[in-house]
Amino acid sequence: MNDFMSVFSGTDPESVSTSVKLLLLLTVFSLAPGILILMTCFTRIIVVLSFVRMSLGTQQTPPTQVLIGIALFMTFFIMAPTFNEINDQAIAPLMNNEMSLDEAYTEASGPIKAFMAEETRQKDLSLFMNYAGMDKPESIDDIPLTTLVPAFAISELKTAFQMGFMIFIPFLVIDMAVASILMSMGMMMLPPVIISLPFKILLFVLVDGWYLVTSSLLRGF
Repeated sequence: MNDFMSVFSGTDPESVSTSVKLLLLLTVFSLAPGILILMTCFTRIIVVLSFVRMSLGTQQTPPTQVLIGIALFMTFFIMAPTFNEINDQAIAPLMNNEMSLDEAYTEASGPIKAFMAEETRQKDLSLFMNYAGMDKPESIDDIPLTTLVPAFAISELKTAFQMGFMIFIPFLVIDMAVASILMSMGMMMLPPVIISLPFKILLFVLVDGWYLVTSSLLRGF
């Protein structure tokens, strides 16, 4: 117990350094969900996968947990170069006492800012910059995260909805065709969704839908 308390006592520089690192680690863990959702490609991926399920009309198949798992691992795959850069430039030097906390934050924000800026529409970024009364920045480093993150988030949502619209079109055609056939046959009491579901699944399998969706998401970054 005394050894544990000595870590926070701050009686020597090593104890202070250990305390700061522990506090930083706890802070990162507490902010991890928000960072994952709003500062990476996770939002676009999970929204597109949800649109796939909605367009198929399979209700809870695939389950939400499966979609989140796929989106999570795809996010780690796509963001791996950025995460590695952050680790090499900020986390590892900080853990080795080679830079201060402020320097580590500056170095860590650089790669993630570069990723978000590349995927953010100029119109969305200008919206938040104008609202904040900011002048045109000379570089990405001059844009604060409080401005870049929401601009990146709404840009990702717009892209995801555009992809979702394209996914919906072929399945909507099947629904309309089935509904028209049932109406012409006088089978108005039979729900068209029940009849069209196997045809939509068949189409999705024949065109290798999961491959097409995944490849489109990967090429988008």
